Amino acid sequence: MTDIENASQPARLFAEHRMVDGIHVVALRGEIDHDVKSVLREALRVGDDAQRPRIVADLGEVTFLDSSGINVFVATHQQVSAAGGWVRIAGAQEPVLRVLQLVGIDAIIPCRPTVQQALAD
Repeated sequence: MTDIENASQPARLFAEHRMVDGIHVVALRGEIDHDVKSVLREALRVGDDAQRPRIVADLGEVTFLDSSGINVFVATHQQVSAAGGWVRIAGAQEPVLRVLQLVGIDAIIPCRPTVQQALAD
């Protein structure tokens, strides 16, 4: 597992990576806003050689999400979809899930209550 953080910013977003049956699972912890969008972008990045990349973003420990994070998720979805893969969001707490639903992200990126459900789809 690796922690990714922007060295010039206070540690506000951490990412832990693992692979489950060829699927990148990224467990995020902290707040997602403008100050950490590059950290989020890097956390969701898969190698250029990945064919049909699949990513599950576990937001179970994310306490805040603003439009900067939304934009990173949309851009990641577009890039991964163009490569024949997919992105799913899992475990979002109610306030974060409400933001995802208000802006309609749940209509383009499936949002599941648990990582297990996101992996099983």
